[in-house]
Amino acid sequence: MKHAALLLLAFIASAGASCTETSLPSDTVPVQITETTPVLPVRADAFPTQIDQMLADRFSRLALDCVQQEFPNKISRTTNTAEAIGRPRDLFPAFYGCFDWHSAVHGHWLLVRLLRIGDLEAETQAEAIAKLNANLNLDTIAGEMANFRRAERGSWERPYGWAWLLQLTAELREWDDTNAKRWLAALEPLEADIVAATKDWMPKLAYPIRLGTHNQSAFAFTLMHDWAVVAGDAEFAAQIDARARDFHLDDVNCPLGYEPSGEDFLSPCLMEADLMRRVLSPADFADWLSRFLPGIPDDGRADWLPPAIVLDASDGKLVHLDGVNSSRAWNLFNIARALPDDDPRRAALLAAAEVHRDAGVEAVSDEHYSGSHWLASFATYLMTDRGWNE
Repeated sequence: MKHAALLLLAFIASAGASCTETSLPSDTVPVQITETTPVLPVRADAFPTQIDQMLADRFSRLALDCVQQEFPNKISRTTNTAEAIGRPRDLFPAFYGCFDWHSAVHGHWLLVRLLRIGDLEAETQAEAIAKLNANLNLDTIAGEMANFRRAERGSWERPYGWAWLLQLTAELREWDDTNAKRWLAALEPLEADIVAATKDWMPKLAYPIRLGTHNQSAFAFTLMHDWAVVAGDAEFAAQIDARARDFHLDDVNCPLGYEPSGEDFLSPCLMEADLMRRVLSPADFADWLSRFLPGIPDDGRADWLPPAIVLDASDGKLVHLDGVNSSRAWNLFNIARALPDDDPRRAALLAAAEVHRDAGVEAVSDEHYSGSHWLASFATYLMTDRGWNE
């Protein structure tokens, strides 16, 4: 028993080790890229562009069905009294649906995104606007602010929910529309609160958070960085860039072979790369990627990174892996596009991205609320190419 326990501890330690370690999974062979390495052609239409109307209507229906569905609900907040627990709609007057606060936030983002670019059916557009009007107004956001100003707030929804709130307001900032301007005006106090709280938090974060779930720092930094660019907050963008470099510039040999964990919906390795391509020049990023993920093949095959499988989609934790396929797909597309056109790794990155895209989109359904309350947001982020900015 003692020997088995030691083996278990050794395995956990190795699997959870920092990406700065030089060891690779035993089946990973670093790819040597030379001037004579052939470059496989990449189709001009290989990357996501415009979401088709069928997918847009399918995804928006899932968000429309949950943004005002109060129960089931996971409140997940700290309180000092029983009276402060309350019911979701009273605690979170805008974001009480979709099972939990952050899912409600990105459910609203999905609706705004698809209203803006999704070519929705007229009836769907009208329903989305009506629900956004009901949920995103001065009164409801005042209630959200009351929750955020509680002394017990602490780290609640940091950084995942905070990042999605900024993604929502970034979308509104980019949309020249009367409704969007009104919704943004209502949300601006909450946006300002989250930006200030994040600026205060980042210098205190001694290490990156390398999880595959909500607390991961790389994912939050990607959305926050994109908000800073849209909002013109140069100070915030510079702070995120500096933290990304501090945390990740010297990372090598990320153990992608150990992913995914059983409840991941984000890839620690690929999301980090998607963050770093935002802060490094193309040439520097290509060099950094060679050190960080040396096992990316140059032969255009897709099987170097198989998609995750879900054995029980009704389980709220296990179904996370349907989300990791979508998030991996947008990571892979973005990493490939950030590389020079003549980089031989692009074809394999795109081949794996397409396999993951298909698996992620296929998994989006209304069969189980465990997945239907959030998977459409990930698929929308992927299929509308939200994470790519020239």
